[in-house]
Amino acid sequence: MRIFTGDRLFLTLSIALAIGGFAIFSSAALGLLARESASVSRDILMQGGLGLGLGIIALLIVRSVPLSMVRRFAPWIYGVSIFLTLLVFVPGIGTRANGATRWIDIGFTTVQPAEFLKIGVVIMLAWWLAKVARQLRDPKKGILPFLAIIGVPAGILLLQPNTSTTLLIGVTGTAMYFAAGAPWRDFLILFAVAIALCGVVLLVRPYALSRVATFLNPSSDPLNSSYQIQQSLIAVGTGGLFGRGFGQSVEKFNYLPEPDGDSVFAVFAEETGFVGALILLGLFVALAARGIVIAGQSRELFGGLLALGFSFLIAFQAFVNISAMLGIIPLTGLPLPFVSHGGTALLATLAACGLILNVAAHRQSE
Repeated sequence: MRIFTGDRLFLTLSIALAIGGFAIFSSAALGLLARESASVSRDILMQGGLGLGLGIIALLIVRSVPLSMVRRFAPWIYGVSIFLTLLVFVPGIGTRANGATRWIDIGFTTVQPAEFLKIGVVIMLAWWLAKVARQLRDPKKGILPFLAIIGVPAGILLLQPNTSTTLLIGVTGTAMYFAAGAPWRDFLILFAVAIALCGVVLLVRPYALSRVATFLNPSSDPLNSSYQIQQSLIAVGTGGLFGRGFGQSVEKFNYLPEPDGDSVFAVFAEETGFVGALILLGLFVALAARGIVIAGQSRELFGGLLALGFSFLIAFQAFVNISAMLGIIPLTGLPLPFVSHGGTALLATLAACGLILNVAAHRQSE
């Protein structure tokens, strides 16, 4: 069938991460049985149905859509993704939890539109950069429009607040911008903007400053701000070389905060040890590397930037999540792609993989 053509290795890696990630999530979610407020069966059902099931359908659909149609409707996709993200602020539609307004209530579950915003931004940047790649040295056609394309969704996300997704979109967009041939002069401008923005966030978001302080001194408050990183390191350390055994984590019961969410890598490392963690990390590296190869082999700039953007986005998000759980960088709240709780996130990730496969198939047809 046509929908299964494109790049078999990338498709195999995507499906392996999706199915393996669902198994890892299901094991981690069992740790919520000890918490009265949790509904484990419902969470697993939604992750499997909305995330894995609809995600695979989305992968197949976007793989079969002509790439020229994606390019033609890029500004509309970007606009719709922004509109959906703005809906979280509408009373009666958006819902608030843990001090953030990030979700849309659709009755039987909630949807996080920021996951679709990631896709919209990457598609928009690929479309715009493919048109102006030879003119990026002109600030009016390069750095200024780029800041506008990134700035609008970033402003909306910071209002939610959703600092981690803002970071993800900003870094991914910057990688695409320079891959398209932007002058290194603009790197200094973007670096200065990033430093200023980080300074403002640290000043107005106490939780962000607390995370940086915890990173600098992880043992400062082991029962409060440092609790998650302490428990994460305990889980990873007790996993040893081969782990306690799949499903046998102790830390996921009443110890690790969000064992099926931000902390899911720590649970997996405890159950499968260094070997299992290394295999999972290797799958992410292989997926990103193959995606970059697909990008490099694309015969048109739009397709190449599309594959590069989505490959970088998935890899960078995985790197940030795993690094945070190992105490290498401050905690960010970014979920682990394919694995962490969130049906919307899994659906969006699989859709992104479908677009990369679309680029690969377009390359072959040419």
